[in-house]
Amino acid sequence: MSDAALPKASSPAAGRPRPFPIAATIATSDSGGGAGIQADLKTFAAHGVYGVSVLVACTAQNTVGVRAIEPLAVSFVRAQVEALADDLVPRAVKTGMLLTAEHTETVAECLRRFDFGPLVVDPVMIAKSGDRLLAEDAVTTLRGALLPLALVVTPNWPEAAVLAGQPVRDEREAEAAGRRILRFGPRFVVVKGGHSPGPPTDLVVHASGVVRVPGARIASSATHGTGCTFSAAIVARLARGDDPIEAIAAAKLYVSRAIAAAPGLGRGHGPLQHFPPDWEVWRPTPGAPGGPG
Repeated sequence: MSDAALPKASSPAAGRPRPFPIAATIATSDSGGGAGIQADLKTFAAHGVYGVSVLVACTAQNTVGVRAIEPLAVSFVRAQVEALADDLVPRAVKTGMLLTAEHTETVAECLRRFDFGPLVVDPVMIAKSGDRLLAEDAVTTLRGALLPLALVVTPNWPEAAVLAGQPVRDEREAEAAGRRILRFGPRFVVVKGGHSPGPPTDLVVHASGVVRVPGARIASSATHGTGCTFSAAIVARLARGDDPIEAIAAAKLYVSRAIAAAPGLGRGHGPLQHFPPDWEVWRPTPGAPGGPG
């Protein structure tokens, strides 16, 4: 099946014309700046998109590990979403680390209530350091409340195994897990190949087939925030008007360049360079969708 026959992203949220595309992240703060809200906002900026955010929790962490996590009240999470809906309505939105079942349900409730454009779900479960970032009982809520709202969900192999409830040890099992996750409602499941023993090929599983997005493995310990960055790049491209397959392929290329240009900070899994030197920032042009009128 050709990519031209694939479903397109949903239309931007209705409202008054805006001079610049807006993208939103609903996630957690990373005090080390490499993942979470901080990585998302830098990624949005690198794509020429105005970023807004809803914080669900704050972490005390660095490249070595997570020292503490402080959840925010769900009433405050709801208030942040309502503030955006009243004034800065995004054209696309992502979720990242949501921490608890209550926070996950609250976010799903808000996204059912407000049209923030296509949704990308990054099912953050475990940090690179091994720290758990999503409560076990929240997985059920993620499947039942959030995935039915998603255009795209971006699990790695371990996350796909948890969401699908079956092992993922090779590409065949990764594809099978992706098909099972489709049953929960998303239109595209990107089973990321970073945990593959071979080349890090992503499998984009959708109702009509599978699109393979190949990549080259980069020997680097600077991998903190790669999942956040990847999903944020997809959201930025969707906010600009790309179709899902275009957005996913462009996001993979961007992450590869961000890893290759990593600044070498920290003693553990270091951050990416979200503004790689060979990356051209997109800017809206007059008269174009999202550009100045």
